[in-house]
Amino acid sequence: MATQDQLTTTPEQLTAPPPHPDRSAVQSLGVALAASSKPLLSVDDLTVAYGAHIVAEQVGFELRPGESLALIGESGSGKTTVARTILRLLPGEARVRSGRVEFAGREISRMSEREFRPLRGRQLGFVPQDPGHALNPVRRIGAQAQEAAALLDDLPRGQRRERILETFTQVGLPDPERVYEAYPHQLSGGMLQRVLIGLAILPRPALIVADEPTSGLDVTIQKVVLDLFEELKAELGISLLFITHDLALAAERADHLLVLKDGVVQESGPASQVFTAPRSDYARELQADVPALNPDRYRQIHVARNSAERNALGDQIDVRSVSKSFDDMLAVDQVSFTVQRGKTHALVGESGSGKTTTVRLLLGLERPDAGEIVIGDVAVAGHSESQWRALRRHLQLVYQNPFTSLDPTWRVGRIIAEPLDRFGVGDKSEQRQRTQEALEAVGLSRELIGRKPAHLSGGQRQRVAIARALVLRPDVLVLDEPTSALDVTVQAGIIELLFGLQAELGLTYLFVSHDLSLVRQLADTVSVMQQGRVVEAGRVEQIFSQPEHDYTRTLLAAIPASPGVRELASYPSRGSLPAG
Repeated sequence: MATQDQLTTTPEQLTAPPPHPDRSAVQSLGVALAASSKPLLSVDDLTVAYGAHIVAEQVGFELRPGESLALIGESGSGKTTVARTILRLLPGEARVRSGRVEFAGREISRMSEREFRPLRGRQLGFVPQDPGHALNPVRRIGAQAQEAAALLDDLPRGQRRERILETFTQVGLPDPERVYEAYPHQLSGGMLQRVLIGLAILPRPALIVADEPTSGLDVTIQKVVLDLFEELKAELGISLLFITHDLALAAERADHLLVLKDGVVQESGPASQVFTAPRSDYARELQADVPALNPDRYRQIHVARNSAERNALGDQIDVRSVSKSFDDMLAVDQVSFTVQRGKTHALVGESGSGKTTTVRLLLGLERPDAGEIVIGDVAVAGHSESQWRALRRHLQLVYQNPFTSLDPTWRVGRIIAEPLDRFGVGDKSEQRQRTQEALEAVGLSRELIGRKPAHLSGGQRQRVAIARALVLRPDVLVLDEPTSALDVTVQAGIIELLFGLQAELGLTYLFVSHDLSLVRQLADTVSVMQQGRVVEAGRVEQIFSQPEHDYTRTLLAAIPASPGVRELASYPSRGSLPAG
C-alpha cells in the first residue's frame, strides 16, 4: 500500500489541456462564485480507503469564496488524501467509499476524467509539496509555464511570456528572465517551490489547494508568498485550502482550521478559537508543541544543558575570516564565528546568504580561498584523505531533505549501520545492536529495519537520517534544517532527543535553520548571514530582543505568530502585516 508521502503528480496532470474547448464558461465561473454566499467547496461525510485500510473517515467541511482553511495534523492523518480526493489525484488503489465532494455546486468526486479536466488548473489550482516530482527535469521552466499560461483563454499567445515573468516577480523570484530559461536542476529548492506557486496562481483559479506551499522557503519569501495569497483572496475572491504542519502559519494565516488524526476530524472551527481554546486533547497537544506559539516550549532543554556544562568548555569550532568564490561570485566573504564545546551555534539567513557554502567548507567538501577553520585542535585545511577520514568520524551531518539523502535501494538497517561499517566500529553483532539502539532513540520501531525509504513517510525518513548521524556518537553535529520536514509532535521528540544527547555527551551543534522561533529557543549564539557576509552575531537573547541590523529586523518581523504570542516571544512589532 502506498503511503501519503509517496503520492506524486506528473506535470501532465497539472497542466494538460482539456479534451474539449469550452474554457471561457469555466473561467467565468470564478466571478460568479466570488459574488455568491454559497460554499465554493463542500466536503460531506467523506471516507477514503487504500484497499482495506481507511485513511480518511467521515470528513466534512465547507469553504466559501475568498476564505482560507488549513488542514492540519501529523503524517498519516489523512490531510493529503482529502486534498487529493478534491483534486482527483488519488492513486489507483484508493477508493472513495462514501460521501460527497461538491465544487461550485457540482458533485466532482465521481465525475469522469473528461468532465473534470476542464476544472483542473483553471478553477482548481494545485501547489504540490515536492517540486522535484512536479516539474519535468528535462524541460525549461518557461516551457512548462507556457502550459499554465495557455489556460488563460483571454490572454493572447504573444502576451503569455510577459504574464509569466510578471507572476514570477510576484512570487519573489529574482531575475525572472533567468528562471524562465533555466532547467529545474539549475534552481534552488526554494526557487522551484516559488515556480510551482507561480504556475498555480497564473490562471487565477477559484480555489488553490496548497500542499505545504512554504515548507522550503525562507521566512521573508514565505511572507511574500502568503501576502500574495492574501491579495488574491481579497482582490479576486480566490479560496485557499492549506495542507500544513506549520501550525504557527496556520494560526496566523488561515480563517478556519480542520484538525485531523488517523483520518478522523478531531476539531474544526475559526483559527483563533482552535488555537486559543482547543477543545480536543489532540489539538491541545499540537498547540503545545509549536515553538512560535509557545516561546518557552524548550526552556527545560537549556536548564538541563546548563546544569551539565563542563568547567572548561573551550572552542570546538573556530571559523576565522573564511572566504570562498565560485567563478566570479563571492559566496562567502570574511565569515568568522566560534562555537564552544557543548553549545549550539545557529546560522540564519535567506537562500543565497552563504549558509550552505559555510557548512560545506566546515565539512571539508569545499576548500576556502582564504581564512582558516579549526575543529577541536585540528585545522581543516591541508590534510590528507586519511587524516580527513579520521576527522569526519567526529563530524557528522544531518541533511535537510530526507527524500534525497537516503539511498533508495538500501534498507533502513544498512543505511544506519553504514557509518559503523565505513569506520570499522565493532563487529556485526555490535553494529546490529547499535543500529537498533539508534533507531529506537529517534522514536522508530525495530520493525522498520528491513524497510526501504520508499516505504517510509517523510518524517520517518528524516528520523532515519538523524539516527545514521548519531550512531557514531560524533563530537560535532551539523544540523541542516533537521526538523523542517517533520510534524510538530515528531519535531518535539527529535529536538528533545538531540539536545538531551547534547547535555549528556557534551556534543557541539551547528544549527542551520530558517525557523527563527526554533533558533530562539535552542541556540546559544547566532550568526545572521546576508549575501555571504555575517551582518550581525552574538548571543541569541540579545540579537532577538535588540537587533541592530535592518536585515535581522526584517527576518524577525517575518516569523509567523498568532495574535498575543508575538509579545511573549520578544519579537519586534510586525507593523501592518495582515493577520489570518
